[in-house]
Amino acid sequence: MKEIKAYIRSNRVEAVVQALQENNAPGITVIEVHPVGYGFDANYFSQARETAKRYFKITKLELVADDADIPAFLEIVQKHAHTGASGDGIIFVTPVEVAVKIRTGQINTL
Repeated sequence: MKEIKAYIRSNRVEAVVQALQENNAPGITVIEVHPVGYGFDANYFSQARETAKRYFKITKLELVADDADIPAFLEIVQKHAHTGASGDGIIFVTPVEVAVKIRTGQINTL
């Protein structure tokens, strides 16, 4: 299993999520984020955060899927998030080794 984390423009989220769902993606988590550190001076964190909120509307998508499905989901995210402009986002793929169900404590090694 692998996890996809995609940081994309907020105005592209609907298209990306719809395309993923049409292609049987498992559960998708959508999180509004406020990037800090991309060209901002770390000494001015509050000011940078307010600037980021005004100018960088970014959403993080997360999903965990079988290894075999990852290439198709990556292609979908890239295709539907792409505008061709600087700041379209970035996608990370990482291995998922363990999943623990909070209610039952069941541990699944993947």
